[in-house]
Parts: sequence; C-alpha cells; structure tokens
Amino acid sequence: MCPTPLLPRVTVAAVVERAGRFLVVEETIAGVRVWNQPAGHLDPGEDLVGAVIRETLEETGWRFVPEHVVGIYLWASPAGGPAFLRVAFAGRVEGEPVPELDPDILRTAWLTRDELAAAGPRSPLVLRCADDYVAGARFPLSLLQAVP
Repeated sequence: MCPTPLLPRVTVAAVVERAGRFLVVEETIAGVRVWNQPAGHLDPGEDLVGAVIRETLEETGWRFVPEHVVGIYLWASPAGGPAFLRVAFAGRVEGEPVPELDPDILRTAWLTRDELAAAGPRSPLVLRCADDYVAGARFPLSLLQAVP
C-alpha cells in the first residue's frame, strides 16, 4: 500500500529585525494566544514575494520590502495535523504603519528572540526562522522562480 502523499500548505513569513528586536504579531489559535512573524498562506495566482508583502501589510500595517530568503522550511504539526511549507523572507519595513489590521491579529510588537521564546511562539518555525536569521542565513530572492 502506498503511503498518503504529504500535501503541505504553502505559507510565507516576514523576518524583520531592528536593534535586536523582531516584528511579530499576537493572535489566538485554538483559544491560545501565540506569537508569530507576520505570515500567511499563498493565495491563488500570487507569487511568494507578493504574498509576503501582502501578509505583512495586512497583519502589521507596515509596508514590507523583501531583501533575502532566510530559508524554506517543511514542518508537519503534531498528531497528524496539517503540514506547512514556509518560505521565510528577511527585509525591512518602510513608512508608518496603517492602523487597520487583519481582524485575527490582536496586536503587533517588537520582541527580542528570548522574549519571543518566553511569550509562546505559534510553532517551532517561528524561533527557527529567527535563529537562522541571527545566524546569518541570507539567500538571494532569485532563488525563487515562478514558471509561467
């Protein structure tokens, strides 16, 4: 019998750091408050860079300018939950944040890596992306290619 193929959900995340603090969002998942990088799902017809710009704006109000790929991560949630293929981008935010956020976001904050770990990350992907960024993981955006 053939095993069931892994069909991960494609997501993007923005890793934005200023003076040792990361831009993060607080949200409620299954009744629990958790922290995450600005992140979300790839929409139909959208490319990965466009998705991370859109998600960051929707969740934080900031305009995100992607500069590098931090990593591409495959994670399956425990107990048979969904799997995720996350493309994490490093970059900067510009301008001033707009006040209207996605209704699922409770608030945004700038937390250190240790504050983020103590506050309760949404998944292991959150700290892994931050740690890889701190370790210097930077790949060119040209690594990602959309084939028409």
